[in-house]
Amino acid sequence: MYLRHTRRRKDGKTHVYWQLVRSVRRGRKVVQQTVAQLGELDGEGRARAEALARSIAGRASESWQGQLFDRGEPTGSLAVKLDRVRLERSRSFGAVWLGWILWRALKLDELCGTLLAAKRETVAWSEVIAILVIGRLCEPSSELHVAERWYRTTALEDLLGVAVEDIYDERLYRALDRLLPHKETLEKHWVKRLGELFELDYDLLLYDVTSTYFEGVADPLIAKRGYSRDHRPDCVQVNIALVVSREGMPLGYEIFAGNTTDVTTVQHIVENGRALRKDEPGMGDGPGHGKC
Repeated sequence: MYLRHTRRRKDGKTHVYWQLVRSVRRGRKVVQQTVAQLGELDGEGRARAEALARSIAGRASESWQGQLFDRGEPTGSLAVKLDRVRLERSRSFGAVWLGWILWRALKLDELCGTLLAAKRETVAWSEVIAILVIGRLCEPSSELHVAERWYRTTALEDLLGVAVEDIYDERLYRALDRLLPHKETLEKHWVKRLGELFELDYDLLLYDVTSTYFEGVADPLIAKRGYSRDHRPDCVQVNIALVVSREGMPLGYEIFAGNTTDVTTVQHIVENGRALRKDEPGMGDGPGHGKC
């Protein structure tokens, strides 16, 4: 993606409008597709857009990517018989590489490495979590699909140095259990890092509750019958609460028993929201903060 501008004359004045565009292949042609209209950006606005891109991708990302293919060793020329060239084990690279760059830009690799310090396991739990998150970003599917097919069809093995045989379903199933005790720490880190990258405004927080039901066996301690938004009063359910910023960035979530009424969740969410923001500079609990 890159920035592009167009000039238009209106009321005798020339206006410069900026767009965020990307190159897309359509058949044999490569065309530019507009991702977002950014309007009239002054020099400061363009500098902020470029700085944001650098902060996400990192200045050294291009050279780091190049090191994956350029070993810096002298090579000689070889004669190649094209009729005998064949492709073996092709793997997708671009999407997982971007996911890995974003994972590091959010400094989740550092945080998970600290929270889930490697012990005797062959593969660190922080790397397993990274694989699950990147998989969810690139091709949402089950842990079984990730283990049996998706991981081996990507270049993550080369990026992370984790062998295909070390990623199996049982290890993926246990990963979130390892991460769950650190939920609050992760949410605080998420709020802080998103604020640094995108200059989010936390004066207004938006909150909503939805539900999901189960047709099979579910945890009886939390899966209860209650008001069903899905019109399935015959099934047990859980309520899922989500808090986002005014820009739509997710900041935290909670799972409530299926028979919990929406109004009784607000106090808990407000208190939890204050806990998430209490360490942020300029984000105290005074008037004007934590509105829902």
